[in-house]
Amino acid sequence: MSRLKLTQEHVEAALLGGCFLGGGGGGSMAKGRALGEAALSAGPLELVSLDEIDPEAVVVTCSAVGAPASKEAMAKPEAAMRVIELMAKLDVSPPAGLITNENGGGSTFNGWLPAAMSGLPLIDAPCNGRAHPTGVMGSMALHRDNRYVSKQTAAGGNPETGRYLEAAFSGPMEAVAALVRQCAVQAGGLVAVARNPVKAHYLKEHAAPGAVMLAIETGTKMLEARSRGAEAVVQAAVGFLGGRVVTAGTVDAIDLITEGGFDHGVVSAGGCELAFWNEFMTLDRGGERLGTFPDLIMTTDAETGLPVTTAELAKGRRVFVTLVPADRIPLGAGMFCRELLEPIEKVVGRDVLPYVTLK
Repeated sequence: MSRLKLTQEHVEAALLGGCFLGGGGGGSMAKGRALGEAALSAGPLELVSLDEIDPEAVVVTCSAVGAPASKEAMAKPEAAMRVIELMAKLDVSPPAGLITNENGGGSTFNGWLPAAMSGLPLIDAPCNGRAHPTGVMGSMALHRDNRYVSKQTAAGGNPETGRYLEAAFSGPMEAVAALVRQCAVQAGGLVAVARNPVKAHYLKEHAAPGAVMLAIETGTKMLEARSRGAEAVVQAAVGFLGGRVVTAGTVDAIDLITEGGFDHGVVSAGGCELAFWNEFMTLDRGGERLGTFPDLIMTTDAETGLPVTTAELAKGRRVFVTLVPADRIPLGAGMFCRELLEPIEKVVGRDVLPYVTLK
């Protein structure tokens, strides 16, 4: 693929594949559908390979930050365009293209609407090929460059309840990311974000080129299998990605805490224990570690085969639990940084670093 004109069929496939690649986070398919269909209504939209872009051109990341289970979370599609406009207040050069920060039921579609409205291409080089909990994880290891000044804008919240806000920040990566996270808290749980302009050549080694097309291809496999039932849908996804179904069973218990703009907790299902921090972080069975973030741990509905995020799980729901090794997914540089993975252990209370590959 060099250039692909996106259609409703691509939206349907990207919803399923993106949500599966979200690994429990990455927003809801309802949000993704709203963004995808709004984009197609706003104008023609092309998905463009990274090698089609001038290596010196400026590219901006589009994202959403927040706790998906928050009951007041709201970022209307218009907020996705507003954060691009706010970038001008930070003296950012007009971008030559937009990328999404990650794959997910909602987040695969980050950047689609502003790209369609502005005529900019959507570049197939997300910061990450799966979803991740913190903004810095999706910043392509820019936090390790002391010369880099992070520029981020945020917009979101329900204007009818007085929680809508807009913000523009410039400064050290982790400080700015923390401020944006606080914006999500103050807005009721969710904000649209534009962040971290970089030259296109930076994406080749630090982003996840081809990950949007991977979501579309995964979703296409799942759609083709739907007439054969839920298990066929799940097997189509894990078979295409090189993973496996670990178990099937009922969700016996959920321990969910929403705080600081994040969801975290533990789910018990089918004899397995899954710890999550927005996304699933660890998968254990009988004291044996089966998978550890950034491995792709995911749940899908046992009746439909559709992906189920951590925010959508409920006690008594029957699910499949699946696992895809991290080396089968295009991942951004933020997935291999010790300093970014260390906080997972504190949040979920489980060892992570001994099980992952670091750089």
